[in-house]
Amino acid sequence: MGNKSSTNDNGQRTMDNGQRTTDNGQLTKPYLLILEETFIMTTTISYADATDLHTDDYIVLGLATCFYKEDGEVHQIEVIEPIPSAALEALFKQIPTSYRLAYATNLGSVLDGDKMLLPEGFPESAQFGDEFPLRLFSAARTYKRREAAQTLIPLGTTKTDLNYSIERKRVLNAARVVTKDDNVKQHSHTHKVL
Repeated sequence: MGNKSSTNDNGQRTMDNGQRTTDNGQLTKPYLLILEETFIMTTTISYADATDLHTDDYIVLGLATCFYKEDGEVHQIEVIEPIPSAALEALFKQIPTSYRLAYATNLGSVLDGDKMLLPEGFPESAQFGDEFPLRLFSAARTYKRREAAQTLIPLGTTKTDLNYSIERKRVLNAARVVTKDDNVKQHSHTHKVL
């Protein structure tokens, strides 16, 4: 029993075993191999808690104006923070925010293994926020769950028309001291049986 074949418009003959030949009988690469060569593979980030994330996953970073107290003085600093999808959607409703800008990028451009990379367009003086890698991975997962939020800021672009305000200062190292004045005053008859 011979091999059956069919010829396509390009003059390639496909054998019933999946192999392709040209008019002169030379074998061409099987279709699956051609697909494998043209398919771009993503790289998994080497982080124990983020095996589900890849270097090309979408993320938005914000440049926030924050403050910290030291020796009775308040100092202003700029902090790079990941912005989760729900917070980004809130920013588009023009709520006052400490973010001066929001930049859409991918994980690989910000985190190379365990090394944090300064995002494009951010000042050299900016600092990465506390627990940055963990918060970055958490925020990236929100965009995987809510892909519609990725359309708010296209990849590689910066949004600067936010409702930026530092009227209510974000103090990073503020300690809340509870006093007796914070107790809720109860009415004198609250515990009496009438």
